[in-house]
Amino acid sequence: MQSLADKAYHEIRGLIVSLELAPGAVIDERELIGRLEIGRTPVREALRRLAQERLVEVYPRRGMFVTGVDVRELARLSEVRAVLEPEAARLAAERATDADRAELALLLSELDAGAGELIDLDERIHRAVYRAAHNDLLEATLEQYYVLALRIWSIALDRARELEEAVEAHRALLEAIHDGDGERAAATMRAHVENFEQAMHRVLLTV
Repeated sequence: MQSLADKAYHEIRGLIVSLELAPGAVIDERELIGRLEIGRTPVREALRRLAQERLVEVYPRRGMFVTGVDVRELARLSEVRAVLEPEAARLAAERATDADRAELALLLSELDAGAGELIDLDERIHRAVYRAAHNDLLEATLEQYYVLALRIWSIALDRARELEEAVEAHRALLEAIHDGDGERAAATMRAHVENFEQAMHRVLLTV
């Protein structure tokens, strides 16, 4: 069962990633407590966790702020993801349970149907692969870097049509994991991360 601190964390993180809480915005703890209808202690725990993940900055005597977005970070984030995500894909191909494969098959059917928003589908696919790797430390690490990248991507959502080809690469990835082919899954994930970063970079240059 999800704790109140976890609930607060996911909801506040969603506000930050979607840019509803804009980069540089002051974090109003009282406003968040009222908005989320969650007590002060869980909200404070959530904010501490978000500070550890570099989504929130705390300045003594000044307050708490949403961290700024630097699109130049995208290349560094992609370098980390290009190393770790292929390993997660390889492990997922080798370790996925029947339940994991069923979840991945549903995501594949969404791809085939062209359902869902582009970035939302990308996010759900990557997180399903992380879970299917069954390594909690790897999952937590990739989750943190993915969220940092996701906030940069949110800037370019109005240009998202240019990214459809990169997201379509998920089909080959999901099929490789479903087939239990670890090497193919790793190679496909590596190419996807690199191609997606290049596509996003081109979009951000025109934003």
